[in-house]
Amino acid sequence: MAELNTGGNEGKGGKKVRSKKQNAGVDLTAMVDLAFLLITFFMLTTSLSKPQSMDLQMPDKKDVPIEDRIKVKESKTMTILLGKNNMLKYYVGMFSSPIEGPTDSTYGKDGIRKVILQKIANLKAQGLTGEQGQIVIIKATDEATYTNMIDILDEMAITGIEVYAINDITEAEKAIMQ
Repeated sequence: MAELNTGGNEGKGGKKVRSKKQNAGVDLTAMVDLAFLLITFFMLTTSLSKPQSMDLQMPDKKDVPIEDRIKVKESKTMTILLGKNNMLKYYVGMFSSPIEGPTDSTYGKDGIRKVILQKIANLKAQGLTGEQGQIVIIKATDEATYTNMIDILDEMAITGIEVYAINDITEAEKAIMQ
């Protein structure tokens, strides 16, 4: 039982003892019970925040023989290069003989998103959708920021690219990002 006493100091100092007055006391038992009920209620009904993460599958570390590798049309492969100062370039096909690019672009809906959506629409017109559609390879230089990588991964989610990979940048690609 919890109780709050507000009594004074009777009987001290040799004063005349008068009739004893009853101290005003507040019984806190009901308030303590209510506090525990509220704590229990919120502990049982509150759900912890769920982490928001994006599924990202990394390739196996073991080398796959060339004949076992999946062959992809160059026209379906877009490589996005991330550099310093929010620099972004993309090209289609192989770096040594690109079908398109390398072209400068920006992040956002008027930049790389617009380009990716156009490529998806072109492939969709040919009947290639989903995993048969556009493939994006993302390569970042050492000067690219973490925010740049998150932004481009967000673009993959927004545009609905089903197949994309993060790969190491080559020296030749680094040279054009300077």
